[in-house]
Amino acid sequence: MSVPEGRAHTISLLVENKSGVLARVAQLIAAKGYNIESLSVGATHDESTSQMTLVVRGDEWVIEQACKQLNRLIDVIKVVDVTDEPAVERELVLVRVSSEGAARAEICRIADIFRANVVDATPQAFTLQLAGTHDKINAFVELLRPWGIKRLYSTGKVVMTRATRHRSGARPSPI
Repeated sequence: MSVPEGRAHTISLLVENKSGVLARVAQLIAAKGYNIESLSVGATHDESTSQMTLVVRGDEWVIEQACKQLNRLIDVIKVVDVTDEPAVERELVLVRVSSEGAARAEICRIADIFRANVVDATPQAFTLQLAGTHDKINAFVELLRPWGIKRLYSTGKVVMTRATRHRSGARPSPI
């Protein structure tokens, strides 16, 4: 199968917090020949539900069909393509970078500019943590590359649509 064309879409799913739901969602996307570029799952304020955020590349029609099929899965409560919705999105990255000698001060300046935290330090390396948008994380990592990245781990995107004003009695969307 060929790699799907199109832009990356962020799909938000509210699902029952049951075993096997993640596997069924991933299986459905894989069966269509699409790669999940990013995936995160976590609990919500209601312990019976979880929030999933998928990033999948495809054209509008393909993504619409995938959302419709995801909606048919028994443990899926709601599916929304939030790509063009006003939303807050974040990823988390942990980066271990060599930091000996004069490089230590420069790495600390870069971390300060990006509001990253030093979460571990040895005489040879810093481990830095940064939460932000995909673009912010990429810019941060690129500035650290010259000092030698020893290890890098990144989470998938987490997204929450922005709050909107509702008329009295109207309930906000759960996604």
